[in-house]
Amino acid sequence: MLLLLLGIVLLHVAALVLLFVSTIVSVWTTGETSSADLWINCTSVNGFHCDPASTGEWIQAVQALMILSIIFSCLSLFLFFCQLFTLQKGGRFFLTGTFQILASLFVMSGAIIYTVMSPEWVPETNSFGYSYILAWVAFPLALISGLIYVILRKRE
Repeated sequence: MLLLLLGIVLLHVAALVLLFVSTIVSVWTTGETSSADLWINCTSVNGFHCDPASTGEWIQAVQALMILSIIFSCLSLFLFFCQLFTLQKGGRFFLTGTFQILASLFVMSGAIIYTVMSPEWVPETNSFGYSYILAWVAFPLALISGLIYVILRKRE
């Protein structure tokens, strides 16, 4: 049981790290002379120059969803440790699982909005960067860990 709990916590922490990296690092799209993310757009034409991200509603929605996914995932980890010590024998980690599943849905929604809306904001020569890919990798990890939490029962 201890190894199972350790594995679940490591899966959760891995998803949380991917969420942090994908939200903070500025490589959601990248090209030969520019890179862009949720917060800033940088170009290296005529010197290196960075501008704040667009103030459009869709980019703000993606920013909010990514931040919400981090918050819900952190709360889920905290709730797991609280429930681990307070939950009765045979109880399920429903609250923890619900928060983690919501975190996965938030990151999925943010990545979908970015995928659909970025062609009108980012030059066609750019391609999606590794932060964008990490966000998509974090989605199934968070979803799987949330489902495991819902299925998991507390034992002695």
